Amino acid sequence: MLQHKKALLTFIVALMIATPITTIAHVKWFAEVDPIKVPIEEILSPFFITFALVVAIILAILPQVMDYLLKIPYATKLDEFLNGFRKYSRYILKYGTALAFIIQLVSGTMFAPEFVITDTWQTIIMGLIILCLLIPSHYSTKVAAVVMLGLFITVWIDFGWFYMLDYGFYIAIIFVLLIGKTKLEGWGFPFLYLGTGLSLCWVAVEKWVYPGMTLDIVVNHGVPTFGFEPEIFIVMAAFVEFVVGYLLVVGILNRILGLVVTVIFILTSMLFGVTEIIGHAMIHIVLLIFIVEGVSFYQPPIKIHKTKMDQFVFVFLNFIFVLATFILIYYRFA
Repeated sequence: MLQHKKALLTFIVALMIATPITTIAHVKWFAEVDPIKVPIEEILSPFFITFALVVAIILAILPQVMDYLLKIPYATKLDEFLNGFRKYSRYILKYGTALAFIIQLVSGTMFAPEFVITDTWQTIIMGLIILCLLIPSHYSTKVAAVVMLGLFITVWIDFGWFYMLDYGFYIAIIFVLLIGKTKLEGWGFPFLYLGTGLSLCWVAVEKWVYPGMTLDIVVNHGVPTFGFEPEIFIVMAAFVEFVVGYLLVVGILNRILGLVVTVIFILTSMLFGVTEIIGHAMIHIVLLIFIVEGVSFYQPPIKIHKTKMDQFVFVFLNFIFVLATFILIYYRFA
């Protein structure tokens, strides 16, 4: 039993160490160079392909190991403790979103640091959203969700659909707030997992397609590369972010991932300052919900397959397929 506890602790620590700081930093907020798309041949380098295969194998093994880790008594007690807070998840999202929008409003932005408030009506709309979220009524929450959607669409029109896919998780948040106290309420958090995971995967691909921006951050902000060449480090950092998003979508390690990424957010705030806090305040709230919820409502697709070999093959091929699809779509429209 002691060995199991040590194994779990070692795994969590290793995951934290393997999560580079630039994984969480949004390169658009800090890069001082123009985005330059590299040739697809440069992205799909021998190192990239080899690393992708290694990651796919590790992910395929991970579900088999998780069953043993979850049998640890301490982990079971922690699960039961966190399960008691699930009834507050929607309140965390509602009032957490209000807090994130207050931070944005004070900083003169909306949704993200690059979307600066330029007109009085935008300030009024932001204030209205905050007010409706703070009112303890699900009707006012729905009003806030509709107004938030309208504001998001205006930003979407200004910056384009491709640019705004980085912030697709806001659509998921709006959806959860909108369907509260309805027959569709049960679809809310699964959609939140899906939207957040896909957003993380999408942002990760940006680091492969536009490596120059991430390289600029690594050099100018003194980001540690742990002995790796900056170019290699960037590829690995993007893989970590992509894997985090992928695991959220498939429903594996949600609580551990939420905890690890939250710790990394705190570290990045120390490195990148106020901009990081403003930009990721909303993600903090979402990760807190993931820590509380776990996968209570979600049946991972891997459970369709009964034998361990079938599960191994499914996860391996599924990850390669998802990775290839994201890269091709992003590269096509970038």
